[in-house]
Amino acid sequence: MTPAPRRRIATRSIPLDRALEALPLFRLSDSADDAPIAYTLDSGARWRVIPLPGERLPGTFDQDVYVEIFRRFHDAGTPDDGVISFTLHDFLRSMGRRVDGRTYAQLRGALGRLQRTNLESVGAHVGAGPGGAHETRFSVLSATNIDRRRSSDREQLGLFSVLAANEPGDARVTISAPIRANIAAGHTTEITPAHYLALSSPVARRLYRLLAVARADGQAVWTLPLMSLADQLPLTQRYPSHLQRVVQPANEMLIAAGLVRTAELRQDDSGWTASYVLAVNPG
Repeated sequence: MTPAPRRRIATRSIPLDRALEALPLFRLSDSADDAPIAYTLDSGARWRVIPLPGERLPGTFDQDVYVEIFRRFHDAGTPDDGVISFTLHDFLRSMGRRVDGRTYAQLRGALGRLQRTNLESVGAHVGAGPGGAHETRFSVLSATNIDRRRSSDREQLGLFSVLAANEPGDARVTISAPIRANIAAGHTTEITPAHYLALSSPVARRLYRLLAVARADGQAVWTLPLMSLADQLPLTQRYPSHLQRVVQPANEMLIAAGLVRTAELRQDDSGWTASYVLAVNPG
């Protein structure tokens, strides 16, 4: 029996672009949904996530790829040109994923979507530099290149025809300039890989990233209408009872992991509210 891949557990935190983390980017499913995500802030600023025609929106697997990319960017010393290189095999193992033809294909697809999905901001993605919020369009990755056949492996791979379409490869990706600028300026949130990987639910992982935004903003308690939370995650469910069934299990994971002291969904005269008391020292 092939042993399951070992997950890399690290204690170093990962700095992420604080402006981007506050905005919806990944559908919390891997459905074929290709309708743009549209999000309007209370300030009137607008945000859209627009997939390439014929492609789906980034989903749960892409969210994990995104986090691993920025772990590697940080571990590489945040190079000024935003370029990081890795093997697909090592990248998947770091994510705690089984390494096979299917996951190689998933990873190549995710890297492509992170480059080709347009992120359109009208005052929503706030830059740390002069001008602050402005109208812009960018993607998470400005360039990707995957060399499926490493020169050192060509002769060996020819011996295994079953791997011909899914052979290991070297990847080289470039993180977009607006994201790099915010990270370089310290306009960041921080998450810990061990905590992120320990959360088995994509909704809990997204909530962990959002709670890091609240922490970076100096909030000890984060409270917002349940429908606003649904838009920010984002979730497609619209009825409060349906949202509770999705969010409540994720809340329980966050409490069990020690990332929040309390996580409540409650109803009052104004409607349903989500409220989180952040842990003082989440570790």
